[in-house]
Amino acid sequence: MKFIIVFAALFALALAAPSDVEVLRSESEVGPESFQYAYETSDGTKSEAEGHLNNQGTEQEAIVVRGSYSFVGDDGQTYTVEYVADENGFQPQGAHLPVA
Repeated sequence: MKFIIVFAALFALALAAPSDVEVLRSESEVGPESFQYAYETSDGTKSEAEGHLNNQGTEQEAIVVRGSYSFVGDDGQTYTVEYVADENGFQPQGAHLPVA
């Protein structure tokens, strides 16, 4: 059920793009213990992710998601973020992001 909620939220985000932006590609597969999706729009936005349930049925049960997204900024440059989201939180990486 958690995967369906996550997928629905991400799909709604993709569809919430301004009306002059077209969806060029949209793929998804949702199962009871995993999901994956990818989309691309005509304004240069791209996103893809895959997730699965780790340690199912235990107290350490957690969703692990790996993915990336990119977009064209106001300056015309394409920005890309790759990330992992798991029991340790959201961990983004990108050339434009500050490093501690």
